Amino acid sequence: MKMASMQISIYYLLSLFHIFTILIIPTHSQTISRIPLGSSLLASPKDDSSWKSPSGDFAIGFRHLDDQNLHLLAIWFDKIPDKTIVWHANGDNLAQERSKLELTTHGELKLTDPDGGTIWEAQSTNVSYGSMLDSGNFILADNISSSRYLWQSFDHPTDTILPTQELVRTIKLVMLCLLYFFGFINN
Repeated sequence: MKMASMQISIYYLLSLFHIFTILIIPTHSQTISRIPLGSSLLASPKDDSSWKSPSGDFAIGFRHLDDQNLHLLAIWFDKIPDKTIVWHANGDNLAQERSKLELTTHGELKLTDPDGGTIWEAQSTNVSYGSMLDSGNFILADNISSSRYLWQSFDHPTDTILPTQELVRTIKLVMLCLLYFFGFINN
């Protein structure tokens, strides 16, 4: 009889421990560092400001191009010496010194030149905050749901596909590769 009650007690203790760990330890959540509306970054060869992911693995900001007074708005691996770029916004229209990336008070993510002209912008509305995630994805979100992204860099791939990034336009990408392979397009 004592053995059966001891087994039941151990079972209850293990069950309580399991419930405790489920309630206390998050399993699939990601720490989010919110970038509030009105925040901005300035393109400058002397200023190395960026918005970093909570772990510090990734950052978004301006990358100064060597031998030029121009900057690329990019996301890069921040913990490695080479700072490898994994995404960029304005490769065809580089930013001058003193250009600004701003998450406006109206919820728009805009890259503007020193005169205030728009170089690039993320198409989104009703944004409450931005965040550079540990996955390398920069998001614009609302306060309704932390998993509801109104805009994300993962939806606009450039040179690199990151491990958790899903391709939503795979047919288009495959078609472009095939057209290039068979010589229908040069670049």
